[in-house]
Order: sequence, then structure tokens, then C-alpha cells
Amino acid sequence: MLLQLEGVTTYYGQIRILEGMSLQVDAGELVCLLGGNASGKSTTLKTILGIVKPRAGKVMFDGEDMTRWPTPRRIAHGLAIVPENRRLFGQMTVRENLELGAVLQDGSTFDQDLDRVHALFPRLKEREKQLAGTLSGGEQQMVAMGRALMSKPRLLLMDEPSMGLSPALVQQNFRIVKDVHESGVAILMVEQNANMALSIADRGYVLSTGEIVLTGPASELLGHEELKRAYLGSA
Repeated sequence: MLLQLEGVTTYYGQIRILEGMSLQVDAGELVCLLGGNASGKSTTLKTILGIVKPRAGKVMFDGEDMTRWPTPRRIAHGLAIVPENRRLFGQMTVRENLELGAVLQDGSTFDQDLDRVHALFPRLKEREKQLAGTLSGGEQQMVAMGRALMSKPRLLLMDEPSMGLSPALVQQNFRIVKDVHESGVAILMVEQNANMALSIADRGYVLSTGEIVLTGPASELLGHEELKRAYLGSA
């Protein structure tokens, strides 16, 4: 088991966001976390990263309790995130953004890691001197994923990877996520597009007002009409 949340309860001030949440991601798995707005999806990722500290419960990673670890230690230990809306440094080049992803590495495998990213995203090699802020939305998403992969993560967290993309780019983006997963990286993906997420995932969890209300193999959740009607609307 690579990641495990055990009975995690999280608050923002006096407002409870997560209540007794438990989930796990095994090595090599692609797991999606689904739910509507304000269901607690992004807070779950922030809790895993250490940006938000739980009031109760544990966050375990590769058998170690990292509940009280600072965020940089978690990143160095094998976590990385592709944040919502990508959050690139727009006035820096594609290459410079990718270099930032490797800042906690010792540099000994930088060239190999960069080659790997370029193999997954050939467009980034073509655009390496271009300012990241001038790229298309799809290309910026490639940079965000490439930057995360430069840290050589064992678990990649993805926050709403389809947000803001056209339908055609959504299809392309999920193909890329699948390719990254098939390269051996475990992924926990927060997503509102339930059908697309479940079409490439191994398992899924559904959040409603901070609690897990449904879980199962992705193939079973895909056909779960109550899931769409009660928790995901038209997603």
C-alpha cells in the first residue's frame, strides 16, 4: 500500500470539511476521487500534501506516518502535484518550468528525467524556449504534468486536470494521464468529469460533504446511475 488515509477529519477554522475519511492508493494504481463542488476533493489533496493538517486521523505513505511532516519533506519522499489551473510561471520558459520540478533532486539523473518527459510530451521539447504563459491550455497542462514528473514521484496527485480545456483537449489530456500511469507512476486524481476519469481509472471513491459515500472498481462505478444522479449531477 503506497498511500493510506485513516479516519482523517479536517477543518477550516470551525467548519468541518472532511469527516473520518479513509482511502488508499496502491503502488501503480490510478485512483479517482469524484464529487461535486465543495465536497472536499481539493482539501483531501491539500491534507495529503501537508498544506492542511487534520484534527484527527493519519496520513500514511509507504508505511510511514507523515501526518505531521512539512510539505517539502513529503515532496522529497515521493509526492508531486499537478495543481488545479496548472499554476505555471508564465514569464519563465518551458525548460525553466521543468527545471523547477527537479529542484529537490540531486541533479544526477536530470538529463534522463528530462528525456523521459520529452518522450511523453514531444511538444515540450519543441517549445522549450517559449514562455509558458504563451502556450495553449493543452500545452500548459503538459508542462504542469512534466514539471511534476521531473521530481520522480511515486505518487502523482492531480487536481481537476480537465478544468478549462475544450472537449477535444479533455480527450487528449486523459490519454496523456493514461500514458503517465502506464509508465509506472501511481496517480490519485481529483475530477468532476466522472465518465472520463472512471474510463481510465482502476478504482474510484465518491465524496459528498466530506465523507466517502461510495467506492469500488471503476468499471462498476461507471454504470452506477445513483452515483451520477445523487452526487455528480450531469458530470
